[in-house]
Amino acid sequence: MTEIPVRARKTRRKGTGVTMAEVAATAGVSMQTVSRYLRFPETVAADTGQQIQEAIEKTHYVHNLAASHLASARSNMVAAIIPTLSASIFAETIQHFSEVLHSAGYQIFLGYTDYRADREEEVIRSLLGRRPDGIFIIGTHHSRNSVALLKRARIPIVEGWDLTPKPLDRLVGFSNRAAIAEMVDHLARSGRRQIVFSGVLRKGDSRATERRDGFVAAMTERYPDEEIRLHVSTELPLEMASGAVLLRQTREHYPDADAIMFSSDVLASGALLESARLGIAVPHALAMTGFGDFELSKQLNPSLTTVFVPSDEIGRQAGRLLLEGMQGVVSEQKSVDVGFKLMIRESG
Repeated sequence: MTEIPVRARKTRRKGTGVTMAEVAATAGVSMQTVSRYLRFPETVAADTGQQIQEAIEKTHYVHNLAASHLASARSNMVAAIIPTLSASIFAETIQHFSEVLHSAGYQIFLGYTDYRADREEEVIRSLLGRRPDGIFIIGTHHSRNSVALLKRARIPIVEGWDLTPKPLDRLVGFSNRAAIAEMVDHLARSGRRQIVFSGVLRKGDSRATERRDGFVAAMTERYPDEEIRLHVSTELPLEMASGAVLLRQTREHYPDADAIMFSSDVLASGALLESARLGIAVPHALAMTGFGDFELSKQLNPSLTTVFVPSDEIGRQAGRLLLEGMQGVVSEQKSVDVGFKLMIRESG
């Protein structure tokens, strides 16, 4: 009796997953058609596309994007760099930014800097190592090394949340200085004269610094002979509890203050709650204002007078500008000022 050798069953190499050839065989089409469907689904007939999609779901196929990116020299990824993960206002910007990019087939890498220049360099270097097609970065103040890294990448860049006459590439933001100056004018028109600027100025937080500088310039212009009243901390965390601390410290330093302009709604909200505990009549004895128009601001009692920043519009415009850059479109307007709006409520 002659034994017939049995060919060993070929097993799939661990980690390779389902192949495109298997999807094609299951769908009854060629590999080229599957590849075209994955890259340009609109070029494949609807019934054929449905067959391929059903085969993908049946085989649990996962498209090898890395191989596609190597072939096309594009990653279909963009990087977004924000100062902190804890501020909901930046999260709103990133959400609307992502919606614009996702609709065009891009995914988002996210990094945060904690307002530190050295960390920004690390994040930029790390994200560039993943070869993004473009970068959105909140802020316009960067270290020399960060600027060199960004320019050397030779990819579209959008800076956000600030305005500068010399952007790296494209820009979408608003003027912190102008917003603060308008709030000073509002308080002055309502009879306030002993106005104090109070805030947390962490190293690297250029927006808070611009608000302080805008306050100094506006008060100097309106009251040239008056003392400039400032009470800022570089050590306190940016949280509501710090607002309560700043309120007590500011009143100790400036007992005659009739208004306090806080650098952020987070701080102003904490101060308003503390004022109720201390029995301070707001706004009659002391007006308070914030910056950002967070959701909590209008729910406080009294409701908070603040500056509304269109964070959603910043995200949408940043997405549009970056997409234009990655598609090679020459933008008619590479710098977009989304503006701001004073929200005059009960506290000031």
